[in-house]
Amino acid sequence: MKFVDPKNDVAFKKIFGDSHKTEILISFLNSILELPSPIASLTIASPNQVPRIEGLKETVLDVKAIDANGREFIVEMQVEGNELFGKRALYYAAKSYVGQIKKAEHYSNLNPVYFVGILDFNLFDGKNYTTRHIIINQQSGAQDLQDIELNFIELKKFEKEASELTSVMDKWIYFIKNAEELKIIPAVMTEPEIKEAFESADQHNWSADDMEVYDYWSAKKGDEICQLITAERKGLAIGMTKGIEKGKAEGLEEVVVNCIKQGMDNDTISNITGLSIEEVESIRI
Repeated sequence: MKFVDPKNDVAFKKIFGDSHKTEILISFLNSILELPSPIASLTIASPNQVPRIEGLKETVLDVKAIDANGREFIVEMQVEGNELFGKRALYYAAKSYVGQIKKAEHYSNLNPVYFVGILDFNLFDGKNYTTRHIIINQQSGAQDLQDIELNFIELKKFEKEASELTSVMDKWIYFIKNAEELKIIPAVMTEPEIKEAFESADQHNWSADDMEVYDYWSAKKGDEICQLITAERKGLAIGMTKGIEKGKAEGLEEVVVNCIKQGMDNDTISNITGLSIEEVESIRI
């Protein structure tokens, strides 16, 4: 078997946003969220959050769903590192919450919004690969305001092997992180919903048109990452050039000290400054 990468936007939406296979999303959300009552059924909603006021920004979400109790669930897959993703998550959740009612309608019509961000980068300090962010009364510690909740999964921090998986949550996270590298469904994956997700991810079940879109999106994301790396390298080169120019005016020693602070070795600093390795080493000492 050959599986697509669930982290790919096209694949993620096809697996978790399929209105004919909502049991997949239900199982995933029930395993991740600490809900007062589990999700029994849900409807996949339009991924477009259209603003009520002209001129406001329209938001396109990866997956959005509403359960039988009116609770809203937003699931976002984010591959590229983004230190502002927390603010983005707050924006998505708040916009979804506000968009439930019109001005003249009663606030009692507002239902909880749960955001789940799956990140292929580290956003928070600490070793926990899942974090739950809720509004807490600082004095009492009680969760008096319960309508907006943010949950994050940081895939880079998840290091469990298939043999170490015990919870349904960990099995889902393992699937999202590792499915592309697998040839068979691990024996530990006994849940029918996870097996169904693997079947949805099996490239043999994808049409040629679907695979073309998938490959195009993978290439597009790859190009974006290469552009970011190129931009970073150009920025570093410009910064070094400026540093050398400044060194000529104020003394190469300052440039060397800065390079040492950045963890550069003597050979690299020598190439940048034109100083001998011995001269660099004398400054380092």
